[in-house]
Amino acid sequence: MTNHSIQQTTTDDIPDLQIVLDQTGLFPSEMLSDMLAPALADENKGIWLSCHFNGTAVGFSYTVPEEMADGTWNMLALAVRPDLQGRRLGTGLVKAVEERLREKRQRILIVDTSGTNQFAATRAFYARNGYAEEARIRDFWAVGDDKVTFRKAL
Repeated sequence: MTNHSIQQTTTDDIPDLQIVLDQTGLFPSEMLSDMLAPALADENKGIWLSCHFNGTAVGFSYTVPEEMADGTWNMLALAVRPDLQGRRLGTGLVKAVEERLREKRQRILIVDTSGTNQFAATRAFYARNGYAEEARIRDFWAVGDDKVTFRKAL
């Protein structure tokens, strides 16, 4: 795919990324500014990346180091505007995170998702990108909604 770039998230990306959140329902869009504030002030170790398509932020990822673990990171959020899903923008974000972590000589990237049918495409996405299901905690999110953890060695 052309006409896209991936870079560190900036304040200018917030309005477009709030639209992504409103359209995907990943989490409430009004939380984004507060979540991003420490990263924008260079006060945390997390990695926020935005995917721009034709000059507009249309997706993002947020990845943090796991507490008390050596070289293990957790991708807490990954979202792409629904009308642009399936164009490998999410894959581009994942690959960009992996590249940054490899440059830092980190070892493992994990991601948690839901075990419900609604998230079957999400689980398939991670499998296509080289992630293996490592763990499943039954009824974690809610009764009948398992937490599924995917892992990839870097």
